[in-house]
Amino acid sequence: MKVNVNAVNFTVDRKLIDFIQLRMDKLEKYYDKIVSSDVFLKVENTSDKENKIVEVKIHVPGDDFLVKKQCKTFEEAVELSSESLERLLVKRKEKIRTHI
Repeated sequence: MKVNVNAVNFTVDRKLIDFIQLRMDKLEKYYDKIVSSDVFLKVENTSDKENKIVEVKIHVPGDDFLVKKQCKTFEEAVELSSESLERLLVKRKEKIRTHI
């Protein structure tokens, strides 16, 4: 799957990009018709410890899924986002299966 990683106002290191690619590739196990995904990484300027924001947008035929998570680290936010997307994709797959 093609994964576009966009970092807003900072540069992202290769290790984080590889981690994101790995987690997004695992989603294909749940729903194999994923076209591509866009991952937006943002750092909010607040005194709050949970200032890392990850938005993941997944493109599937006929629909798009958007998940936004805010955590202490980007890795944790990507992990939570992918878990949410797993549930969404499984639900979509079951919905399609019942309509056939």
